[in-house]
Amino acid sequence: MKKVKASIGSQKYKTEIQAKNHIITADEPVEVGGQNLGFTPTELLESSLATCTAMTLRMYADRKEWELKEAKVNVSFKRNIKTHEIKFRKEIELFGNLTDEQREKLLEMGKKCPIEKILKGDITVDSKLL
Repeated sequence: MKKVKASIGSQKYKTEIQAKNHIITADEPVEVGGQNLGFTPTELLESSLATCTAMTLRMYADRKEWELKEAKVNVSFKRNIKTHEIKFRKEIELFGNLTDEQREKLLEMGKKCPIEKILKGDITVDSKLL
């Protein structure tokens, strides 16, 4: 099971992430001891939701042959330390010759991206040593 692999050496906190034949670097900001060489783990999570939403919008608009020129998706999340509640905020900008109905439909479709469904579901993480 090596779908995504993260490797960290002795260099604080630079982490190499590999999936298929793609490699990206994650890191922490300088103020917490990192070198700011890449996305933080939190930014990667937010990026997954933003990217999945944007791709879902593009796929749906293409299938419907709508004139979506561009979609911009901004994602952030906050965690309540006391209640452990996590709340994502997603802002979507749509550009192109779209009716109000098409824009509303795209907003609804953006809520159905696979990553959003995962984040809203019951999640279990099984860990083991190799």
